[in-house]
Amino acid sequence: MTNVLGVWPENTHQAQILRLLRDGPCSRAELGDAVGLSRSKVATELDRMIERGLVETAGPAASRGGRPSSIVRIAAATRFLSIDIGASTLDVALTDGELQVVARLTERTELRQGPTTVIAQALELITKLAADSGTTRFTGAGIGVPGPVSFHEGVPVSPPFMPGWHRFPVREMFSTELGCPVLVDNDVNIMALGEKHAGIARSFDDFLFVKIGAGIGAGIVVDGDVYRGANGCAGDIGHTAVDENGPQCLCGNVGCLEAYFGGAALTRDAVAAARAGRSDQLAEQLARIGTLTALDVTRAAAAGDPVAVGMVRDGGRRVGQVLARLVSFFNPGMVVIGGGLAGMGHALLAEIRGVVYRSSLPLATGDMPIVLSELGDQAGLIGATRMISDHVFTAS
Repeated sequence: MTNVLGVWPENTHQAQILRLLRDGPCSRAELGDAVGLSRSKVATELDRMIERGLVETAGPAASRGGRPSSIVRIAAATRFLSIDIGASTLDVALTDGELQVVARLTERTELRQGPTTVIAQALELITKLAADSGTTRFTGAGIGVPGPVSFHEGVPVSPPFMPGWHRFPVREMFSTELGCPVLVDNDVNIMALGEKHAGIARSFDDFLFVKIGAGIGAGIVVDGDVYRGANGCAGDIGHTAVDENGPQCLCGNVGCLEAYFGGAALTRDAVAAARAGRSDQLAEQLARIGTLTALDVTRAAAAGDPVAVGMVRDGGRRVGQVLARLVSFFNPGMVVIGGGLAGMGHALLAEIRGVVYRSSLPLATGDMPIVLSELGDQAGLIGATRMISDHVFTAS
């Protein structure tokens, strides 16, 4: 398999240079310092990379004395594709070689229609995105799905709310259609990579990214890389049991964290509260629209509805209980909270912080911030292209 420019980095020095240039243009002298090469050696490597279409010059660099240097950047033709398949939305985006989003399209989707239908919808969006942006070739594509993934095979494995997706060849199907390298991972892992590349966790090599949305999961970053575990399901905290006598979860077990605070659980509890007349705001929304979602709980809590606020606090407390164990076990430098329900904001964050700081070992939490993601719904898009660029920017 080759990338669309027809080439891979020839050696580890070229791969290092490309990964450095993802953070922005550099002078030849700065690149030589960063990869430990002499001026003549880095010139040789860069000239070969320019000849092969991997990088290009971008003007003169500021003088450091001696012979003038020049600025180098990743080739402008580089285009990575990101496909973020969510529980109810489908996002596709193009980034340049520095992983800046240059074009994006979003549509509603329904995972229960099955992989063939959803992937066909994604491919239609990609075709439109490419036409609108004038893109004819992709350097690589990264894909996130909301369920467990066998990373090496590129297939979902028994995803709880994705019927028909078990072991469907997602990577193979996209690779065949797009004609470029493709990698597939759990959506939480790619969001964690997005935070590492461009988010609030950029300066941390060991951190947890916790997604709270339709599902709940944790991306575990160790030494700057995602830790996936032996079979790719590390961090699946949504199916940690928090009450052996609790409600049944979509995974088939009872008392899971998601059974209390995932999207489906919040919808269930919101409808029950509205029908029982315990929440005027939720009852009014149900009467007007005929349905409720977890986002309605978020809006109601923001408006001060006491029942909705109670749901947020209860959910935050349960998330905090699970996180407290993880923090004591893993000792991360930071915990980042993201996902659709992170829009519940500081009421949710305060509850999580309170439980974690009270329940975890003091040494683990002494200087460990727990913060909301600042990337929002771009975390997965950036992370997916970080994942595939790591793959493409590897020596052949």
